[in-house]
Amino acid sequence: MRAAAAICGLAVFGAMAVPVMRGEAIGFDLPVRAAIHGWAFPALTAAMRAITMIGSEYFLVPLAAILVWRWLRRGERRAAYLLVAGSLGAEAVAQLLKALIHRPRPEVFFGLVSAETYSFPSGHAFVPAVLFGIMAGILAAGARWRAAVVVMAALLGFSRVYLGFHYPSDVVAGWALAVVWLALWAIVADRRAASPA
Repeated sequence: MRAAAAICGLAVFGAMAVPVMRGEAIGFDLPVRAAIHGWAFPALTAAMRAITMIGSEYFLVPLAAILVWRWLRRGERRAAYLLVAGSLGAEAVAQLLKALIHRPRPEVFFGLVSAETYSFPSGHAFVPAVLFGIMAGILAAGARWRAAVVVMAALLGFSRVYLGFHYPSDVVAGWALAVVWLALWAIVADRRAASPA
């Protein structure tokens, strides 16, 4: 199942990445972006700005640091390793792909300042989904936790399109990468757990 998830995620990412690398437009980007922006009203904008901050380093780094500190104090080094290596690896992959593909950012809405990095894939769609997914796998493997990760990833991705920081295809690619990364990381975690060392 995990291998199948990784393959499907790669297929979706490739479907988004190939046209972008060729400089071609992705048909649903502008209509979906315009439709989402058409829903704008002040209360929703304030909510989306708050939600998008959850995907920023200002929230994720302190959260991860607290969890790692707590796990290390309790002797749970494996959990700390999985969270740190998994999330930092995801950030490195996101930044590498941005640099390689170098898709310019769309024009942001609501007078916000555009991010300095490239647009594809969305780091806010990719990295937080990985971090929260690893957290859910460590803290509780129940369906409710997995559903919470999906909802948070969906809200973060929606916020990035709503505020204008990303095209929808950037977000879809970020979600696809998160599926790939979490599937591979689950395989790594299982192998480490099964190893006598």
